Amino acid sequence: MTTASATTKQPGGARVAVQRFGTFLSGMIMPNIPALIAWGIFTMFFIPKGFTPNADLASIVGPFIHYLLPLVIGYTGGYMVYKQRGGVVGIIATMGAIAGSDLLIKQFNDAALAANPNAAELGQVHMFIGAMILGPLAAWSMKRLDALWDGKIRSGFEMLVNMFSAGIWGFVMAIIGFYPIAWLVNGLMNVLSTAVSWLVSMNLLPLTSILIEPAKVLFLNNAINHGVLTPLGLTQSEADGKSILFLLEANPGPGLGLLLAFAFFGIGAARASAPGAAVIQFLGGIHEVYFPYALMKPSLILALIAGGMTGVTTNMVLGGGLVFPAAPGSIFAVSAAAVGAGVPNLLVVLLSVVLAAAVTFIVAGIILRASRKRDLQAEDQFASAIDKTAANKGKSSDALAGLRSGAASNASVGAGQAPVQADLAADAVATGAIAADRRIANVVFACDAGMGSSAMGASVLRNKIKKAGFDDVSVTNKAIANLDGSEDLVITQQQLTDRARGRTPDALHVSVDNFMNSPKYDEVVDLVRKQHEG
Repeated sequence: MTTASATTKQPGGARVAVQRFGTFLSGMIMPNIPALIAWGIFTMFFIPKGFTPNADLASIVGPFIHYLLPLVIGYTGGYMVYKQRGGVVGIIATMGAIAGSDLLIKQFNDAALAANPNAAELGQVHMFIGAMILGPLAAWSMKRLDALWDGKIRSGFEMLVNMFSAGIWGFVMAIIGFYPIAWLVNGLMNVLSTAVSWLVSMNLLPLTSILIEPAKVLFLNNAINHGVLTPLGLTQSEADGKSILFLLEANPGPGLGLLLAFAFFGIGAARASAPGAAVIQFLGGIHEVYFPYALMKPSLILALIAGGMTGVTTNMVLGGGLVFPAAPGSIFAVSAAAVGAGVPNLLVVLLSVVLAAAVTFIVAGIILRASRKRDLQAEDQFASAIDKTAANKGKSSDALAGLRSGAASNASVGAGQAPVQADLAADAVATGAIAADRRIANVVFACDAGMGSSAMGASVLRNKIKKAGFDDVSVTNKAIANLDGSEDLVITQQQLTDRARGRTPDALHVSVDNFMNSPKYDEVVDLVRKQHEG
């Protein structure tokens, strides 16, 4: 009893649960963003309002969003739980929900038209939420069923049992999707759509920033964005050609404004690291890099809310929106998703970003200036704010790791960093090889996810290599898990070097404190130059 009660009262338990839920939803949506982009391009060009209307190609748009997108989400959700087997059962279950929703809509419309021939018909309900429910549920239940007869099947009958059990259970889950899940999701989407329509009609949509901006800082945004806004936004985009809902969370303006305020009015490591973080956030779309700055001084969340409300108001008044979700929330992704609805729409969206950044910058600047004296007298809290942000996320982050190392090194770039030759000596000790003998043609920046700050670091070194005239040397970035032994030189942050060396023991390895600004890049260029000259 005592033990049980202690475990149920952990601080932040509810918040952590929402974070994990949101992260899981994000894991189903993010890999399928290319499919959403493809749908957006079809919409952008071929619907009657598109750049090049084409009735034949426009016929792809409806089935694409109604069938393909929910099915791939259902497969992804199932795959996350139980690999390919879970994905197959998940996609079967999702198809049941799609068919069940269509039947419910048809029955409702038939009844409404019978009572009133002039009644407005309901449109299709796209089963994105249904897919997010059924994909993981079907896979999890299949996994549990397989465990019941694991090791009990007579030799030679494994394939027969595996095929038929998945088919039969997929059939059962499709029935569940057809009836209760389709009914549930249709009702939920109706409630959510009505709520959003009410907010729009009452001009209250900007108030959503009061919820969304703090939620982002606490990593609770994924549940809102991918669980609610994306499904509603896709439905709205199909009907109107664009949706403002895609911009409620993805607008990079508030984060940019906050980081610029720190660059001008901040102190210590936070001020030194803010410009690099702004590049990663605004151009790379990795919004989490500005979260530590907000957590350092929670009153700054008011600046983010003010900026977010400004951006939403601008788009609401001027009719701005995106054709498809912008992921990651980079200004490039936002612009690409906005231009599909026309150049005037793009200008409105860009204006919303600029105004959101400006308002956040002004409010944050006032807050930072007002507390500057106290901040100078206190210890620099930036490192602890980064740790708090990482704890809020609940898992490792390449962007935050780069920010943490940058906090220690940006005030004096390169201080305390061992030279590249020391790294090569470490390789020689670790592998028993003479590291410098390996000719460098393939340089890879490696991190946990293979994106974010590592991509920006690869861009920095790539430019240095090109300026030096070495066109035969490639510089790319990838996840540590994807290292395959073809790499000649692997660059990682210090805490990840041993992991990378374990994956590619034959490669040269260089450790850096900060991907964005390391003096070791010049040493790498010098090493390549010596190899070419020798």
